[in-house]
Amino acid sequence: MSKYFYLIAGLPDVALEDTKITYSIEEFNDEIYPYLSKKDKKIIDLFFLSYDNKNLFNLLLNEEAKINARGNFTKEKLLYFISIIKESVENDERIIIKEKDFPAYLVEFLKHYFSDQEKEKKPKVYLEDYLSVLYYKYALKCKNEFTAKWFQFNLNLKNTLIALSGRRYNIDVSESILGENQIAKALRTSTMRDFGLSEELDYLEELIKVDEITELTDREKKIDELRWRWMEEETITNYFTIERLFVFLIQIDIIERWNLLDKEKGNQIFRGIIDSLKNEVQIPKEFR
Repeated sequence: MSKYFYLIAGLPDVALEDTKITYSIEEFNDEIYPYLSKKDKKIIDLFFLSYDNKNLFNLLLNEEAKINARGNFTKEKLLYFISIIKESVENDERIIIKEKDFPAYLVEFLKHYFSDQEKEKKPKVYLEDYLSVLYYKYALKCKNEFTAKWFQFNLNLKNTLIALSGRRYNIDVSESILGENQIAKALRTSTMRDFGLSEELDYLEELIKVDEITELTDREKKIDELRWRWMEEETITNYFTIERLFVFLIQIDIIERWNLLDKEKGNQIFRGIIDSLKNEVQIPKEFR
């Protein structure tokens, strides 16, 4: 396992309540990323793929769209893969793209997007959810134990919050819950207050209380506090490893997001979430 004593020792201490960011993701890319091993770079790339997902989706809607430069791929590279995969699907030609060139799940998404059976335009929320399904499946295959656990934790967290919101607003959200693990199955079918998951999810009672908070910014802050605490506890013995760098990257991303978020915007997002739930598009089981 690679150790990064010098790199980590030079990083600033960060806390969720920080109101001013002292280190940026761009600085991380310039000062940390180039010195990681090839194997560890792939772990960090998983984080940045979340930006690629958004960039790819925006370019499918409008090829002139601006993209977030934090993604792993440039706009030109994304448009290139969009073009060649679209052409291969339209001409019914087999195309082989190496994993090192472009992630398999993005290739699968584009093939699905351009396939014959999908010519009837699907709603935006359907496609976004489908891409999320593929992304989580891809990330959960990571060979780094902590990273895989992080994505599993976030998947369970997201699914539980969806289930709680559905119950609160009396909306069937079973098809919006991603994956087929034990947690997902219970959230879809159980009518128990705790979905029968208190032993599997030691933070479930905390989430139930969080779901009762109506002010979005307060609610989201509690969720991020839970995520922050989980990361710290899971890496308490990882002092100079890639896991600590991965956590630091997520933490500065969280702090940066809160520095950009105000209550008015938060309430607008909250209303959008509820409207989205009310108009939820079901994802076919085979795509989960």
